[in-house]
Amino acid sequence: MRLNGEIYDGEDGDEEEQNLVFGYALILKKKKSFLQPKFERLARNKGILFLAIDLNRPLSDQGPFDIILHKADYRFKIRSFLFSLCREKSGARLLRILALLIMNLDQIVEISISKLGTKQSIHSPPLFLTDYRQKHPEVTVLDPPDAIQHLHNRQSMLQDVVDLNLSDFHGKVCVPRQMVITKDPLSIPDEVTKAGLKLPLVAKPLVVDGSTKSHEPFLAYDQFSLSELEPPLVLQEFVNHGGVLFKIYIIGDAIKVVRRFSLPNVSKRQLAKVSGISPFPRVSSAAASADDADLDPGVAELPPRPLLERLAKELRHRLGLRLFNIDMIREHGTRDIFYVIDINYFPGYGKMPDYQTIFTDFLLSFVQSKYKKRPAN
Repeated sequence: MRLNGEIYDGEDGDEEEQNLVFGYALILKKKKSFLQPKFERLARNKGILFLAIDLNRPLSDQGPFDIILHKADYRFKIRSFLFSLCREKSGARLLRILALLIMNLDQIVEISISKLGTKQSIHSPPLFLTDYRQKHPEVTVLDPPDAIQHLHNRQSMLQDVVDLNLSDFHGKVCVPRQMVITKDPLSIPDEVTKAGLKLPLVAKPLVVDGSTKSHEPFLAYDQFSLSELEPPLVLQEFVNHGGVLFKIYIIGDAIKVVRRFSLPNVSKRQLAKVSGISPFPRVSSAAASADDADLDPGVAELPPRPLLERLAKELRHRLGLRLFNIDMIREHGTRDIFYVIDINYFPGYGKMPDYQTIFTDFLLSFVQSKYKKRPAN
């Protein structure tokens, strides 16, 4: 069996009967971490065919697919394309137009420019996917582009957690007090004072675009250092949490929780002695795992399962997503007060224990429904 795209055959070169065609459009780094050999073998043995999607070709010319997974680098391509225009052209009006376009990448359908007698174009795959979904409702897209956009902005991503009001269900789920800064960095100290936020503050880029920089938070210890930050950004009050963060992976109905080392508590005495801005450690790294560490039981205890199931179910419904993770902390000195500090679409599942089995089962759950919906040739 051969389809357009990249095909993984049987281990001995013999092709098995395929029950599910899984198309994917992933950046190279994500592909390497997600499509690990163990996962490929397990899925293939269950009748799942992996098919790479070529973003340079119309999606309708590829497949047919049962499921499409996408986390491609179209935003970087468009951003680079726009900045290349900025270098070639000049003028304040053009710069303002480019700035507006960069802030609204998800709304771009196509950008074209005539250069040296040829026409260069760049397209937005999410809008292609929207058109494809309308023409092929039998295909499951993981996840809908319009739902993913909600998590591209840290100002809006946590609002659904606030709206849940989980204050008395095996614990309390909150979000840190936060504010958005879009103005001149020199105005940040005054804005923070007016808002009444308490130091230290966690500073995160406002836009989550998949770049490394968008996932590099900083901790600001004093008022004067705030002016060194680069807007647009979100400032969150730092909550002492015993130096442990819970990463809650969601794959459909499945939930997996792992512990990661985070920043240690900051006492009032330490805050009086420390100044400046410090980068956060990479808690997403598997090397930051705290699952086997000798931790205080009050810090290491996982959030109650009923609370996680309720939170995951509600966010799946409100966000319209099946593949995401929640970063949660427990307020130090408490047992049942938790804070959601971040939500990410299609996180690094390759770092999640036993993700191969969980994700394979998730894909197989689509087999029966997909083949009932697929039109006959």
